[in-house]
Amino acid sequence: MITPKLILIVIALAPLFGAIVAGLFGRQVGRAGAHSVTIAGVAVSFLLSCYALYQQSTGGWGVFNENLYTWFEIGPLSAHVGFLVDRLTAVMMVVVTSVSLLVHIYTIGYMHEDPGYQRFFSYISLFTFAMLMLVMSNNFMQLFFGWEAVGLVSYLLIGFWFKRPTAIFANMKAFLVNRVGDFGFLLGIAAVLFWFGSLDYAVVFKSAEATLAGKTLEVLAGHQWEAATVIGVLLFIGAMGKSAQVPLHVWLPDSMEGPTPISALIHAATMVTAGIFMVARMSPLYELSETALSFVMIVGATTALFTGLIGIVQNDVKRVVAYSTLSQLGYMTVALGVSAYSAAIFHLMTHAFFKALLFLGAGSVIMAMHHEQDMRYMGGLKKYMPVTLITGWIGTLALTGFPGFSGFFSKDAIIEAVHASHRAGSGYAYFCVLIGVFVTALYSFRLIYMTYHGEERFVVEHKDHAHHAAHADDHADDHGHHAPGHLEHAPHESPWVVTLPLILLAIPSVIIGWLTIGPMLFGDYFAGAIVVKEGGPLAELAHEWHGPWAMLLHGLMAPPFWLALAGFAVATYVYLFNRSVADRAATMFAPLYRLLQNKYGIDDLYLAVFARGGLKLGRGLWRGGDVAVIDEGIVNGSAALVRGIAARVRRVQSGYLYHYAFAMIMGLIVLLAGLWLAR
Repeated sequence: MITPKLILIVIALAPLFGAIVAGLFGRQVGRAGAHSVTIAGVAVSFLLSCYALYQQSTGGWGVFNENLYTWFEIGPLSAHVGFLVDRLTAVMMVVVTSVSLLVHIYTIGYMHEDPGYQRFFSYISLFTFAMLMLVMSNNFMQLFFGWEAVGLVSYLLIGFWFKRPTAIFANMKAFLVNRVGDFGFLLGIAAVLFWFGSLDYAVVFKSAEATLAGKTLEVLAGHQWEAATVIGVLLFIGAMGKSAQVPLHVWLPDSMEGPTPISALIHAATMVTAGIFMVARMSPLYELSETALSFVMIVGATTALFTGLIGIVQNDVKRVVAYSTLSQLGYMTVALGVSAYSAAIFHLMTHAFFKALLFLGAGSVIMAMHHEQDMRYMGGLKKYMPVTLITGWIGTLALTGFPGFSGFFSKDAIIEAVHASHRAGSGYAYFCVLIGVFVTALYSFRLIYMTYHGEERFVVEHKDHAHHAAHADDHADDHGHHAPGHLEHAPHESPWVVTLPLILLAIPSVIIGWLTIGPMLFGDYFAGAIVVKEGGPLAELAHEWHGPWAMLLHGLMAPPFWLALAGFAVATYVYLFNRSVADRAATMFAPLYRLLQNKYGIDDLYLAVFARGGLKLGRGLWRGGDVAVIDEGIVNGSAALVRGIAARVRRVQSGYLYHYAFAMIMGLIVLLAGLWLAR
């Protein structure tokens, strides 16, 4: 009999099986075998995840919470491999596996010439397994396993092209920054174990309010903190690393050094969503601390606005989308901070589809431009790439919250929830998310116009033309490479394995909001999985909005729509009709422009203080400790002492018989004198 337990085990292990086959037996199965087995594994996981979601939505299963395997037992403490699958988990499982499946298919076209083809498929399938273990876990120990596993695989994927120094720098940066967040996360788990004596979700959540009531901890001398606040802040520090929140956001833009498919997977459905999911899952703990929630909200609001501003000055097509991800993660985090957890998960779901669409669309453009990523050398691609153009517009409209698209429903719900909140810091958060709407529209339509519209800013070279032969060196750099914007062949639409995922992602980018907003946002769909005290801001909004049409009509009169329209108008005028305005603005506001280009100096600060500072500290400890104390002091000093003593003793060993007789007589005299004195 096929039981829910068996289905869930297959969901988790099918991608792992594909990863093992492609990774360990890649040469034997070949390229076709590697992509076939990994795609089949993720497809099985996706179909069964859809079945699990159906069973959860219809009440066929109920909440599944069961331990499958015991890792260890030490007295009253035990750690298990177990699954907790409720409606929150089921939604995450479908999001992860659906986006992963389309990324796997897309990878066939994008990586077809790469020598690491089998290795890449193994990694992305392993990534899917790690994320599933994270979202399906029923205890903190397994959560931490999945948490670290997605971090490890992201390290391997960001540095996939390991012969590039920039890729190695990027994956090391991601690894180190996430270690900072993970240290806080581990302390948070330790605090949970200290106060609850258990790592099981059910035990912790059931007794959270009673256990933590009145519990305090002296974090700083003379300052008592509530236990719930300490746990919430420490766990969120982990989320700040994984979900790239200020100031631990610096690794995410550099993750663009990995191949585009993994950029889409990291930014849309796996690693960066882990922190958002974790905080939503921990809602029974976070609802006990207003301070922790305010901290979450303020960090998210800062990330939403200030990282979005950086996207305006980026010219790399993938980095613009990367800073968009940072900003949208900020929106989700703000929603968590105002207790609108279901709005955060709703935006996570809609964002997964249109962000994967935008990244894969960017990859399609990069393929057509022969791996040129600078938008200043693109333009006019609409006549060459109609499918990529249309799906790119759909993803952009969803991202900017155009009325009727999925992003409109989820982003507007967050903004309205922040507006309705009375939590400390909500005024600042509302300002950030509101201005962020204009910023999002500005950089999003800037990307569209610079990439697909306007004049062509690239030159197609024909090797068979004598003119090319005569002038080939006119636009070559010092290494013989052609200057940016010079292509050997005209751009063309990508193959079907690339365009099919784009089309399939464009569909939910349009309709998923209409289909799910009612139960997920204003209904009790997440009842039991998400806990909100006293209803929360979404309960207040539910009385005003009774469905997508009511929200649509309200949105057409609300400030976010007009701000998005203003961003669209500015981008259209500047980047489609009068690009000289952008150059004049960059000159006029040169200090601000340089500040944004320099990313507020945070990267430089980290390099100067932590990287170079750590290097100088290490060298100082080496010179003062290893060299001065250990080598020259203990090791070499001991040798010098022995050598000095031996040199003096060696003088006594003269080899003359009368010297030895004299020494014996003197020794005998001393011995007799000693015996006489001791008498």
